[in-house]
Amino acid sequence: MTLTNEPTQYRTITVSPIAGALGAEIAGVDLAHDLDDATMAEIRAAWLAHLVVFFRDQTLDDAGFLAFAKRIGTPVEYPFVRGSAEYPEIISITKLPHERSNFGGIWHSDTTYLDQPPMATMLIAREVPPTGGDTMWANQYAAFDSLSPKLQGVLEGLRGVASSALADVSKTREDRIRDAGEPDAGRVYEASHPVVRTHPETGRRALYINIAHTARFEGMTEDESRPLLQYLFQQQIKPELTCRFRWEVGSLALWDNRCAQHNPINDYHGHKRVMNRITLQGDTPA
Repeated sequence: MTLTNEPTQYRTITVSPIAGALGAEIAGVDLAHDLDDATMAEIRAAWLAHLVVFFRDQTLDDAGFLAFAKRIGTPVEYPFVRGSAEYPEIISITKLPHERSNFGGIWHSDTTYLDQPPMATMLIAREVPPTGGDTMWANQYAAFDSLSPKLQGVLEGLRGVASSALADVSKTREDRIRDAGEPDAGRVYEASHPVVRTHPETGRRALYINIAHTARFEGMTEDESRPLLQYLFQQQIKPELTCRFRWEVGSLALWDNRCAQHNPINDYHGHKRVMNRITLQGDTPA
């Protein structure tokens, strides 16, 4: 699989792919320091090439986490859960030992039921279980490329309708809404987007539907849409299109919601897992 627009040689960072389809670890950088423009440009180039990048052993506090996020994009508040009092753009993704469901525990791209879904998401690990709790990502450029030219042409003429009501919300998420939700947390959001999205920075085409949010094709009923959607949902997450990351305290992930899906694996019952998350403002998919 060919990655595009990646420098042949990085001068300020080290980039090590973790899988054939997507994902790379970036080393040689301390995100707690004020990074120069050249280093930030290389981080962005690696991110655009690999779709999701990881940094190990970072000692960022909330202020530092938010400062780094602002070098990538514009942090925005999550519509369902209130952030911290001091940093409302940062929310805590916590699964407690007695809970059985996890937050967002299904393949998805974040909040595609918004008119302008987030460009990117950043997650930093604060507390992790002794085993389990990995996250997987899937390459949606590759998912589109794997389809026949005929089907690609059909999909390029379709739009998908995404709804927050369809989301496979877990009890963990409901608990967070109850305990820290925004006043309009019960509001249903719905948006229509191209099934095939052109990435505004790379120019590449990616499938832009997901099983958690996409209810139907625009102009069709759910029953009419279901067979093709179910086929595409399976194509999007084939093993050869994915990578998997093992979290440690201080690990930070930055992924591109415009061309990648993710799925947090729920295999650590009886243990606590605490992550802090920031979402970055996106544009209108086209």
